[in-house]
Amino acid sequence: MNKYDFSNRVVAVTGGANGIGAAVVERLVLSGARAAIWDMDVGAPEAKVKALPQDQLLTCKVDVSDYDSVAAAVADTEAKFGSIDVLVNSAGIAGPTHTLADYPVDMWRKVQAVNLDGIFHCCKAVIPGMVAKDYGRIVNIASIAGKEGNPNASAYSASKAAVIALTKSLGKEMAGHNIAVNCVTPATANTRILDQVTQEFIDYMLSKIPRGRFVTVDEIASMITWMCSEENSFTTGAVFDLSGGRATY
Repeated sequence: MNKYDFSNRVVAVTGGANGIGAAVVERLVLSGARAAIWDMDVGAPEAKVKALPQDQLLTCKVDVSDYDSVAAAVADTEAKFGSIDVLVNSAGIAGPTHTLADYPVDMWRKVQAVNLDGIFHCCKAVIPGMVAKDYGRIVNIASIAGKEGNPNASAYSASKAAVIALTKSLGKEMAGHNIAVNCVTPATANTRILDQVTQEFIDYMLSKIPRGRFVTVDEIASMITWMCSEENSFTTGAVFDLSGGRATY
């Protein structure tokens, strides 16, 4: 495992109690960071999170679709740890599997509110502090679905495509500062988000991956850790593929 020094860094990870977010929290805390976990489900963190040094952690119950909730988490994090150096936007939902014609309007809006509005809210809330000290690293977790579009998942695919565009736009805005804004586009990982979709849909997604398996959360966290580090001092507005060979661009 490559080593990076985060001993003087404060990170905020949305969806950090479970799944990809939890793997990122673990990797960064073990690298010396102090981490704020912003999550709706703070009562049941994964064992790997519970095993971390608790004095390096802050847990905030946050609804990323609500800007006031995000702003309160920023204030709590800054009060405990100081300014936020790194933001990883991992919180997201899959939504139901329906054709677009049958997609429930309320669920379409909920998927956009969490997956897209949530990232907008978090970036908006932390960017002023990063600009003030001329340092920051932001990683948004998009999806291969945002590049290719998965059938019967129009809301999810559209939200992740928008995350890619948001990342590119914000990366350009922040290019004059020492602030890197990038995103990753993983293929499916075996996390709790699969509980939201059908087995038929899971089988379809697996069949599209040339590697023949799902990506692990630790593999995703490994790439994100470099993207969050000081060593990533040039690349911004970029999309990092983690699709096991599925992506064609």
